[in-house]
Amino acid sequence: MKRILTLFTLLLLAASLKAEDTRCYELRIYTANEGKLAALQARFRDHTCKLFEKHGLTNVGYWVPVNAKDARLIYVISSPNRAAHKKSWRAFLDDSDWKKTFAASTAKGRLVAKIDSTFLAATDYSPAVKPAKAKGGRMFELRTYTTAENRLKNLHARFRDHTCKIFENHGMTNIAYWTPMDAKQGSANTLTYLISHASQAQAGKNWRGFGGDPAWKKARAASEADGKILAKRPARLYLKATDFSAIK
Repeated sequence: MKRILTLFTLLLLAASLKAEDTRCYELRIYTANEGKLAALQARFRDHTCKLFEKHGLTNVGYWVPVNAKDARLIYVISSPNRAAHKKSWRAFLDDSDWKKTFAASTAKGRLVAKIDSTFLAATDYSPAVKPAKAKGGRMFELRTYTTAENRLKNLHARFRDHTCKIFENHGMTNIAYWTPMDAKQGSANTLTYLISHASQAQAGKNWRGFGGDPAWKKARAASEADGKILAKRPARLYLKATDFSAIK
């Protein structure tokens, strides 16, 4: 009986420990040519997403800016590791179905004017990144923080120990936290994360509540006792999920 209880305790402990997320994530931002955003979304909805999955690339989420004048499609895909990601992408590009789809969709002009790509690794405090849908819909916020030299570890500690919890206390949902894999894209000083709010109006209320929270003020003061962490103001982008996004 004692052995059974010990085994049960160990199983509970193992279940409570968060498995490290070692997947390779890729954040891709497509700037559509004028009047082509709807066609670009249709290509993903009807063809590209399925071809990604066929070749081992997991569709994490697809979004467009809340600002209708911003003609960009922002999405995240993932794979087991960087090498597998590269192999899967090559297979996708070589797929005859993709070549046919691309040719048909660009017969009257290219859909995309610019592509930005960043490979990302999940932080140790990032929630498990998985499909999820909120009742009634929600608005997403993509934020990027750039730290002063050698201060990224301090920013991670502040999020890990304080910020993420305080976000939740003020109606924000933590979805994912990443750092770039490559030095040229900020692996030493950049944090990119995705959170959500019930609506854009609620986002303002959430941030005001967070900013005025004594727990946040205390955590911020303690973390910056030896100097400021951020090198500049965070960049942010309000987003809404596409109808074909796994995270809505």
